[in-house]
Parts: sequence; structure tokens; C-alpha cells
Amino acid sequence: MSRYAILHEIEKLDPVKDHQRIVFLSCCYEFPFDTTRALEFALFRTFCAPSISALLDRTAEFQERAQKRYDDTDLIINELIESGYDSERGQGALRRMNQQHGRFVIANLDFLYVLSTFIFEPIRWNERFGWRIMCASERLACFYFWREIGRRMNIQDIPADYATFNRAYEKAQYRFTETNRRVGSATRELFVSWFPKLLAPLVRKTIYALLDDSLLEAFGFDRPSPLVRGIVGGVLRSRGALAGLLPARRHPRLRTKIPHRSYPNGYVIGGLGPPNTNL
Repeated sequence: MSRYAILHEIEKLDPVKDHQRIVFLSCCYEFPFDTTRALEFALFRTFCAPSISALLDRTAEFQERAQKRYDDTDLIINELIESGYDSERGQGALRRMNQQHGRFVIANLDFLYVLSTFIFEPIRWNERFGWRIMCASERLACFYFWREIGRRMNIQDIPADYATFNRAYEKAQYRFTETNRRVGSATRELFVSWFPKLLAPLVRKTIYALLDDSLLEAFGFDRPSPLVRGIVGGVLRSRGALAGLLPARRHPRLRTKIPHRSYPNGYVIGGLGPPNTNL
């Protein structure tokens, strides 16, 4: 199969009507690694907003059950990506997500910002590190896909067309707080825990190298040297270039089908998320 066979299929589809199919092809065939990394860092960005980090810090979910919190979020998002928001499983994932969020007072502006990171961070990651840049149909499909999910979450004032306000939100809202630091540090240490202990200092430096200065300041993290930034960026760009030389993926990479540390025996959608006393 041609390396660009999936791209040719995507370009024949209408991003307005066929955005669920395009997102599935793009995330599960073309960019499974990049999509996962981008969404991890998209969520990381949201923790720099004190109104968001304060709520998460109050629940202590990240400090006490970081791996489960990660797995729950990963599975809910990928149920939507892989099955589509109108499928039975997609509707179940949306219902579970709304149940969790509905127990708390969360500002619409914060909801909008989190939604916008799911749209734009994968696009920006691919511009930096992907084996190719997303085509126009993929970028638009990503917008329409998450816009429809936002509507089903009852988020208000979602833009009607492809536009971003999230940099303006970050400029206005980002600032250092202790809750940012605690939630950010707990998430960083979760990522560190996936690697051998001897590599922990290197993993932390790698994470810092992927965060821009506004995030580092809002978390209170150390700023990496230009050399470290250059090495980390170079490795990821090289990985993307190598991926572009490989044959097209013949089968989708489905994260809902791979083992998750918190659910070694599988999971049910209705059981995802923290207990009712927490977020």
C-alpha cells in the first residue's frame, strides 16, 4: 500500500460531513503516536490555568491516582475517536464524561479552552514533529469533530468556524500557582514512572524541553538549555522522518484495545473515571 494511500482517501472526504471518518483515519492510521503525545501535552497545558488546576488539586486525583486518571481520560477520548461520538460506545463515553463534569461548577471559558487544546495541539505537534503536516481536510475535520463533542457537552459559544482563541486565553490566564505546580509535578512524575528509574532525570529534562517558556513558568519548572531543547526536538523530528519512510499502516492502532495499567482485565465505559466523591 502506498504511504499516501490513506491521505488520498482523506482528501476525497468532506470535513464537514465526514469528520468522524477523517479523524479516525488520521489518528488511528496516520498519526497514532503523534496524536497520543499531542493530547498528553494538550492536557498538560490546561493545568497551567489556576482555575483548572485548583479544582484538580482539590480532588487530589493526580497526586493519589495519577495513572488511573490518565487511563480514564485516555480511554474516554479514544472511545470517541475510534468509535465516533454518535456510536453506542461514543455516546456512552460522552455520558460518562458529562456525569463526571456535571458534579462541579466549571466555567464555560475553561471548558472552551480545554476543547480548543484538543483541536489545535495535535495540529501544532504535527507541524513540529509529524512525518507530514496535516492536510486542510484533517485540520478542519479535527475542528468539526471536537466542536460537535463540545455541543454534546453543552459548552456554549463554540466558534462556528475554524478559529482559535486559546493563545489569548493562555496569555490572560497562565500564571504560577502552587496548585499548578502540584498537579503538573504529579503528571510529570507519572510520565517519569513509565521508564526505568535510572532514566528519571533524563525524562524530566525531555519533558521540560517540550514545554514552552510560558508553561515552565506557570508550573515553576526549570528551563532547559538550548542544547537539550535542540537534541529533543531533533530526535522527534528524526523519528517523524523515519516514520514517513515506512509502509502505510494496514490496520488501525486502537488505544482502547491495548492494555492499560489501571485495567489489566479490561474495562467498561460506565466504570471509567473517579468515584463520585472526586472529579
